[in-house]
This record gives sequence, C-alpha cells and structure tokens, in this order.
Amino acid sequence: MRFLFINHIQNARQSLRSNRMRSNLTMLGVMIGVASITTILSLSGGASKIVSNQVDALGGNIAVVRPGSASDTAFQNLAQLPTPQLFAASTLTIKDVNAIKKVNYVSGVAPMMILSGAVKAETSTSVNTSIIATTPTLADVSGLKIQNGQFLDPDLSPYIAVIGPQLSVNVFGTEESIGKTLTIKGQAFTVIGVLKRQNTPINYNGVDFDESIIINQDAGQALNQGSLQIQQINVKTDSVNNLAGAIVDINKAILKNHLGEADFTILSGEQIAQPTNRLFAAIAGTTTAVAAISLLVGGIGIMNIMLVSVAERTREIGIRKALGASNRDIVAQFLIESVALSIGGGVGGYIIGYLIAFAISSFLPFFPIFTWEIGGIAIGVSLVIGTLFGLYPAIRAARKDPIDALRQYD
Repeated sequence: MRFLFINHIQNARQSLRSNRMRSNLTMLGVMIGVASITTILSLSGGASKIVSNQVDALGGNIAVVRPGSASDTAFQNLAQLPTPQLFAASTLTIKDVNAIKKVNYVSGVAPMMILSGAVKAETSTSVNTSIIATTPTLADVSGLKIQNGQFLDPDLSPYIAVIGPQLSVNVFGTEESIGKTLTIKGQAFTVIGVLKRQNTPINYNGVDFDESIIINQDAGQALNQGSLQIQQINVKTDSVNNLAGAIVDINKAILKNHLGEADFTILSGEQIAQPTNRLFAAIAGTTTAVAAISLLVGGIGIMNIMLVSVAERTREIGIRKALGASNRDIVAQFLIESVALSIGGGVGGYIIGYLIAFAISSFLPFFPIFTWEIGGIAIGVSLVIGTLFGLYPAIRAARKDPIDALRQYD
C-alpha cells in the first residue's frame, strides 16, 4: 500500500513536470485566491491586534465606560438602519464621573466628549478635525506624551488647547506652535502643548490624537451650546489586580445613578478591543468571500486541466488497468495529481500573500500577523479545492474500460 502511494506521487510528479507551463498556469488560479485570503486575514488580524496591544502597553489596568447596552453587538449595529435612538443623547453624565472617582482602587478618571468641527488659524484655511473635551487626567490614563509645552491645567485659562503634531503642521505649517492662537466656532484658543507623535489612528479612544485638538471640558461644553455629551469615560486603577473589583463597584455606582437601568457598558482588557475587532472581522469576512470567487475559478481550472490530462492519457489508463490496477488506484493517481497542483498553488499563494501584506503595511500604522490559523486555512482550502475539483476527472478516468482505452489509439 505504501509502495503504491509513493508510486502515485512519483507518477504525479512526472506528469506535472512533463507539462510545466500548463501546470504553473493551473496553479496560478489557486495561488491568486489563497494570496488574496492570506493578505486579507493577516492585515485584518494585525489591525485588530492594535487596540489589545495598546491596552497591554498601558499596564492592563484600564477600563472604559461607554453609553449603550452591552447586548448591542457590533454586527447588529453594522446591519441595522439608522434609527432615532442612534442619535440620542449619551446616557453618561458628570455625576457618573464623580461617582467613579469615589470608587476604591480608582487612580484616574478621564471623561471624553468628542466633537467634530473646523479649526482655523489667522493665516491658514480651516481644517476639519476631532475636538476632544476632557480633563487633565486624560494624559495619564491614556498614556499621552507631550513633545512641546504642557498638557491641560485647571489653573490656566479655560480657553487653552493641546494639539496633535500633524494638526499643528496642517494648521500652522510646523510642529512648533506653542503660544499660537487658533479658532474653533469663533472662540480663540491658545496652544500650550503639542503631543508626541503616536502614529496610531486606530485606538480604543476612537480618535487620531495626531490630528486632534484637546480642550478643557468646560470649554467643550460651551462650544456645544452648554450641553455636555460624554461619549466615553476612561478609568485607570492602581493595579491590574484591583481592576475586576473596581469594575464591579463602578457598575454599582452608575446603576444607582441611572435608577437601576443598565444603559451603559463597562469594558476592560480584550473587551475594549472587541468593537474594533468585530468591525474588522466583518470587513475581512466580506472581502474574503469575494476573494474566494477566484479560488472557485482556480478549482475549475484544475478540473479542466485534469479532464484534458485524462483524455491525453487514455491509453496509459488502459495499460495500467490491463496490468491489474484497480479503479481505486486510478482514482488515487489522478486525485494526488490534482491535490499536488492545488497545494502547490496554496503554498505559493501563502508566501505571496504575506509579501503583499507586508508591502501594503508599509503605508499603514500596523503590521500583518503570523498565525498558524492563517497557514492552516491556506493549506486546508487548497486541499479541499484540489480534492473537490479533482474528484470528478479521477472518477471519470477510473471508469474507462481498459479494452476501449487500448483501442482508442490503435
């Protein structure tokens, strides 16, 4: 049995080598499909890993409170049509912020109200950006570093601002913008600090700090017509060991403020990355389904070539059957050849897919990830394609009558 299997592999190798150009073109179809899927999965995995790495880098003792029930999944939010509830006011209030500050083991609380607006300097055109209204604690909780100047200070004027380095370049043409004045909705703000460049547009805060402006909470409330809409509350505990206990007490405190209604969500650890991960998973799933079409085309190509091969080798099949080869032997011979074509394309596609992923990542703020799952998917899909589309030609070869097969070329 083992000798027959080795013999089948040798026959398949000889057959593929005798038609190298045809074999390479056939493998190309599978290669393109596997390369597409590998590129998509590795890049989406790398993007999903960003938020988790950020939380870990901060010590793992971070939790975020967001409005909305935890039962609302990202897939539901992606699929549903816009409703009035999606545009309703946030359920989080300054009362919740004060209640969290009183919880044991909490060392920092930073509410965030995120507005969208135009920022303008005297000598520049307006630039649309994210306006973050918060407190000085945000720098410590979210690990923000200052490149020049200082962060928000409650002892200074309420109309001060800390801006991202890229926003500084966009508005003033330089990162050296300390003391300069910019205008938001007619209100002048003095720049007292420029953040250190982060290059992390994807993060758990949902804003690109490199291109954002950070102002005091009171100033943000004034810009928002006196309304304070807190979209997120960042919480830091004194250690990762006390995080779970603090979350339980935070939940109780906010529930008390909201009269027992759980219209908020507290996330920590891997949970913080879940909304981002689910979004990338949905995008990756959709694009992978599209890329799978090329695999079907590659499979059809394998079936076509194998049918041609069966027709060309009819006499060979007749000789083998006349010498005692069973139908199972003939099926195995041609099926191994089909699988070899498919796996060859799969391995080549896997390598090319990662090369493409790394090339694309040079323009992105993250790198593709290497996982055994992606390799397993590449080889597994190739194996299925080779077996599925090679089975019919193999069975057709096995069903040939040896006498008719020998007569065909007489």
